[in-house]
Amino acid sequence: MRKFLKYFFISVIFIFHLCLAAAINYSMPSYDVTKVTGVEVKRVDKDGPITKANPADGPTRDVYFINTQHENGKVMVYRNEDTRWGFPFYFKFGSANLQALAQALGNEEKIVEIKYYGWRLTMFDEFPNALSIKAMAETDSPSHPIVSYILYVVLLFTLFFAIQFIRGWFDSEN
Repeated sequence: MRKFLKYFFISVIFIFHLCLAAAINYSMPSYDVTKVTGVEVKRVDKDGPITKANPADGPTRDVYFINTQHENGKVMVYRNEDTRWGFPFYFKFGSANLQALAQALGNEEKIVEIKYYGWRLTMFDEFPNALSIKAMAETDSPSHPIVSYILYVVLLFTLFFAIQFIRGWFDSEN
């Protein structure tokens, strides 16, 4: 029974740290170097884009979308929506300006770096939210999510020490 409890606690701690790593990956900014191929605006409600099949059944809002294509041909769509005062706390209020910038850079066919947070979950119609966009020169190197890397290392150390604590706790009772 003691061995089962030891592995149960280790499993719980591992799953907890895995959930924390997923939360960091979702909410911390990431960067993509890509080319803007188009922009659009969709009217949405709580159920998604408003269509004949999904009529509006509550408050609606406009959501901007930025269509991109990587050099390898892979396409990605980013949502461009204000975060305002909500979580994650990016305090983004200028999505219309960001949309205009994306359209201008797309018209010039420039390579851009998009800073975003979130995941693209096709099954759930979930798009990453673009936070900023900037033109890249050929000599520029892409940005890296340094804060995310630091938080991952901290998570790995706490996971290691938590597992060592659990092992020591159960081994000292023998």
